[in-house]
Amino acid sequence: MADPGAAGAGVTRRRRATFAAGRGASLQPVNGGSVAARLSSLGQSGDSPGKKHGSPDATRLEGKSEKHKRRNDKPSDMLSCHRAQESLLSSASGYNNYRGVLNWCVVMLILSNARLFLENLLRHGILVDPIQVVSLFLKDPYSWPAACLVIVSNVFIIVALYTERQLSKGSFSEHVGFVVHCMNLTVLLTFPAAVILAVPSVTPVGGAFALGIYTILFLKLYSYRDVNMWCRDLSSAKAKKLSRSLSCPSGSSGDSSKVCYPGNLMIKDMYYYVFAPTLCYELNFPRSPKIRKSFLARRLVEMLFFTQLFVALTQQWMIPIIQSSMKPLEDMDLSRMMERLLRLAVPNHLMWLMFFYWFFHSSLNFSAELLRFGDRQFYKDWWNAETVTYFWQNWNIPVHKWCLRHFYKPLLQRGFSKKVSQSAVFFLSAFFHEYLVSVPLRMFRLWAFLGMMAQLPLAWFVGNFLHGNYGNAAVWMSLIIGQPFAVLMYVHDYYVLHYRLHTD
Repeated sequence: MADPGAAGAGVTRRRRATFAAGRGASLQPVNGGSVAARLSSLGQSGDSPGKKHGSPDATRLEGKSEKHKRRNDKPSDMLSCHRAQESLLSSASGYNNYRGVLNWCVVMLILSNARLFLENLLRHGILVDPIQVVSLFLKDPYSWPAACLVIVSNVFIIVALYTERQLSKGSFSEHVGFVVHCMNLTVLLTFPAAVILAVPSVTPVGGAFALGIYTILFLKLYSYRDVNMWCRDLSSAKAKKLSRSLSCPSGSSGDSSKVCYPGNLMIKDMYYYVFAPTLCYELNFPRSPKIRKSFLARRLVEMLFFTQLFVALTQQWMIPIIQSSMKPLEDMDLSRMMERLLRLAVPNHLMWLMFFYWFFHSSLNFSAELLRFGDRQFYKDWWNAETVTYFWQNWNIPVHKWCLRHFYKPLLQRGFSKKVSQSAVFFLSAFFHEYLVSVPLRMFRLWAFLGMMAQLPLAWFVGNFLHGNYGNAAVWMSLIIGQPFAVLMYVHDYYVLHYRLHTD
């Protein structure tokens, strides 16, 4: 048998020899590393019989090797600290995180408007009067002509539904149905305008509200007539093969929940479409699974809050500026007119943004949630518009869809060019803008019409000569400056027509 003590002495000598060799060779690099690093890896893998992972000797050796690596790793970094690179504000740098700049702009905007608000309070006092708002809609509390006009609009809805039912049965020919629809839509536009112009008790705000309802109803009934006509064409013998792959079949469908023509010609279906936040008719609208009460409550609070804020800013901020602008406009003082225009641009643009959020986000989402209407894309990223055309295509999606579906594409199918069709769309939009402004004010100055038609050369100029951020800035400038200019023109003409002539 071997002597245990001798065996233990032999193991001890071998262990000491190993550590001695490690100390002597710890500074010799091997393949980019050191022996100490290799010893450390061996200790971790269990190849060294006497050393355990995490022992004080191993930790000390690893620390020394790390310090040695830091001293000798890339010595060129100690000799140079520059490399080829672009400044952050240069477009070639690729840097795009300007969140701090955006926050700065918001802070500056708040501070500048707070100063203007404080200056307005010191000069004019508190002008907000909620009771006065009622007089904007009613002159006589016992006479509500604008509300009566809205109620009468149901007659046109019933006429359109009755006409489509007779067409589906074959009682009316297509020619007779076309004539009835044309007469119904023509009276729909002319009747409220004639009432507003003939009845003095209709206020401008009440008249604008009634005309807005009638204009929306005109676009809805036009789409209702077109879609039902397309369904009749698809249900004919010539289109039997195509009707299986299109969205409005006349025969039985595998999905029992889908409405098929002429099953859609019901009073319930008609009034759902009338109140739905869309201008384009379909037989089967996308529906949301349920009504979210919390979402509905938030939209309702937003509607009430922005309504009160809109009225307060109009009375406190805009009316004093408009009143102070009458004298420069009468004297044709260009410098003071420009100063008043710039003063009016800020509150006017702020209230336009508030109106956008109030109507397109809060109000339309509120009605969509009540009716479980699934398509909630009422606007897109118009604020990123680099062309005027992109802005008009994305800031009012319901109107854009109607124009594309029922006006622009039919013109292209009839052989008109894209430029002519686009110009026709702007002309139609200019007509309705003037219709909604001039009739309630009972004067025709064509400022709104000319402003919309001016979008055509502006769209051509921005699209061809301005790109990127410059195009976006041009779109914002047209929105900020163009609207208050039109407001001043109409207010001046209204003042001269209704007040100055009476005093003279």
